[in-house]
Amino acid sequence: MFVAEDSSASRGELVVLVDESGDPIGTEAKSQVHHTSTPLHLAFSTHVYNDDGSILVTRRALSKRTWPGVWTNSFCGHPGPGESTVDAINRRADYELGITVRDLTVALPDFRYRAVDFSGIVENEICPVYTARIVGGLSPRQSEVSQWEWVDPVQLVQAVQLTPWAFSPWLTLQLPLLYPAG
Repeated sequence: MFVAEDSSASRGELVVLVDESGDPIGTEAKSQVHHTSTPLHLAFSTHVYNDDGSILVTRRALSKRTWPGVWTNSFCGHPGPGESTVDAINRRADYELGITVRDLTVALPDFRYRAVDFSGIVENEICPVYTARIVGGLSPRQSEVSQWEWVDPVQLVQAVQLTPWAFSPWLTLQLPLLYPAG
């Protein structure tokens, strides 16, 4: 089941710009920050597991500005000015997937990446990676997620190794760090 888009929720969202050390230096509207020379900014990635140990992967909606239609980790986002990453994760979990998470743990505190999508738009983020467990069911927002699956982490690692082009660049970079023996 999908939830209708509330475009006003993301229209006024601000992204925290940072210097090379990760210190805040300003803000920019989320709707304007991603382009061919995207400034370095704060973000986060979250990998959600169920009680069986399966990981939730999502396929980005075709309407997404960057990497539309690719499979990725459970969800991502940007903490706003003065917002803790934990609060931002809880906000985005609810907004993107209609879920509540528990057991939130930082798995890759220093993860950072820069990638360019097929249209030339750049992602340039200091992006700590978190793991969490889902509480209850999910109700993804159609404007964020077109499909989702619960998969075995080992099978996900294998799929990314075999077809990296089908996955987001941040997921292809994160998985070997999360599952080094994979």
